[in-house]
Amino acid sequence: MSVRIALVGLPGGGKSTVGRQLARRLRLSFIDSDAVIEQRLGCSIRSFFEREGEGAFRDIEQVVIAELVQQPDCVLATGGGAVLRPANREVLRGQATVVYLRSSPDELYRRLRHDTQRPLLQVADPLARLKELYRQRDPLYRETAHFIVETGRPSVTSLVNMVVMQLELAGVVRPQPLAEPAAKASQADDKPAHD
Repeated sequence: MSVRIALVGLPGGGKSTVGRQLARRLRLSFIDSDAVIEQRLGCSIRSFFEREGEGAFRDIEQVVIAELVQQPDCVLATGGGAVLRPANREVLRGQATVVYLRSSPDELYRRLRHDTQRPLLQVADPLARLKELYRQRDPLYRETAHFIVETGRPSVTSLVNMVVMQLELAGVVRPQPLAEPAAKASQADDKPAHD
């Protein structure tokens, strides 16, 4: 049986970072939908967004997500706004086990205040923008997700362990050996999670 795990959540919530480690731990391939989209566009999402607008970007994102959820045995990190389209919510929930990495706007602001790459955060008041995104998207993430994991301040390794435990309890994956203790883990694994 094929295992497909999709991660959803706000920008900076750790989808790519946690997804990469989760895929390694479960011996699955890792796919970042934003990276696939940028490869297809031949430019950054930010520059495409500025040139063509959000609607054109969301059209491409919908096509890419519909393709990617057909991949067998993978962990898929989605873009923060992937849940805005009902078709994406439906295909993600129907074709994958969806985990919502839930972060508060304040936590995200702390992680992202110096970010210059995320188009939706290039505004005068990024914290207000994150609060607005949270209000708009949190119900959609919840509607799409099979599981919700609070990100808080744990290390990437701790978050991966929390996700794996949920998946094991639900019978989505077979029980995995525990990740190595933090003392042995690389320092990169002990940073707080963020995209």
